[in-house]
Amino acid sequence: MSEFWLISAPGDKENLQALERMNTVTSKSNLSYNTKFSIPDFKVGTLDSLVGLSDELGKLDTFAESLIKRMAQSVVEVMEDSKGKVPENLLANGGLKEKLKCLKIDLTSFVTHFEWDMAKYPAKQPLVCVVDTLAKQLAQIETDLKSRTAAYNTLKTNLENLEKKSMGNLFTRTLSDIVSKEDFVLDSEYLVTLLVIVPKPSYAQWQKTYESLSDMVVPRSTKLIAEDNEGGLFTVTLFRKVIDDFKTKAKENKFTVREFYYDEKEIKREREELSRLLSDKKQQYQTSCVALKKGSSTFPDHKVQVTPLGNPDRPAAGQTDRERESEGEGEGPLLRWLKVNFSEAFIAWIHIKALRVFVESVLRS
Repeated sequence: MSEFWLISAPGDKENLQALERMNTVTSKSNLSYNTKFSIPDFKVGTLDSLVGLSDELGKLDTFAESLIKRMAQSVVEVMEDSKGKVPENLLANGGLKEKLKCLKIDLTSFVTHFEWDMAKYPAKQPLVCVVDTLAKQLAQIETDLKSRTAAYNTLKTNLENLEKKSMGNLFTRTLSDIVSKEDFVLDSEYLVTLLVIVPKPSYAQWQKTYESLSDMVVPRSTKLIAEDNEGGLFTVTLFRKVIDDFKTKAKENKFTVREFYYDEKEIKREREELSRLLSDKKQQYQTSCVALKKGSSTFPDHKVQVTPLGNPDRPAAGQTDRERESEGEGEGPLLRWLKVNFSEAFIAWIHIKALRVFVESVLRS
């Protein structure tokens, strides 16, 4: 990372002699690369006002640096697994020369070719007015940054919470993306379908004993509908009046009954909510190069693969909607806002540096 020093030195009107002397001294040991940093002549005002501005500019300098770092970190978070492309999104608007106005340049080039923006910060205004303009600009950027990142983080958290339900084994994960309506006896006054997790080594035992674990178990009603590395998820249909007895006997045989009620409307609502959040994050915030993929830094690839059985059209439950998302086109509003306002904040920060050099030079002259 480059380090920059802004040095004020007495010299001729164009400051060329001072620059030449510095080049002569530093070039012998290749200490630095020196460029002219142009600062206009400002209205100085009184000594008391300069002393006050010196303190205020010191605080504003620290604030601007902190804001820029937070914005850069936000870009990193939004770009997620495309962090290698972050530097190319942290640029500054070009110089004031007409041909550069619409160009984005790297931050080092902006500093080494700095020109004071007379349109934004007129040098003919009193210094206190220029400083006030910069302070208000940075304060507004910070306010917008807080609100935008808060909305993004809320969306991201909600999405994480929903996706966490799809992770884990059959004991903990949601079953809504595994089961289907056909797996259950619904709307029956007397019969109910339970879901039972059976360890893989006990499959044969389950098949032999499930009908006799309790009275009133419907014969040949069990079906393996999904399995993971540890066991399988079986259905079994029985009369409602023997549910408690069946659960007790199942537990004694190390079979686990998962509490689950098939509610088609709730399952549909959950799926629609996940789809909506994915769409919001992708369309409103992300770019084509940052659609989330398997193994991303935000959602590490540590899901347990759960394979639904008996329905070839149903996707593997270990595969999330995120992984099936194709990459979209264009930038989302948050990244676009961050890029534009990072540039604005960085440019303002360098102007503050210029003001500090000017004020400190006058106070020490």
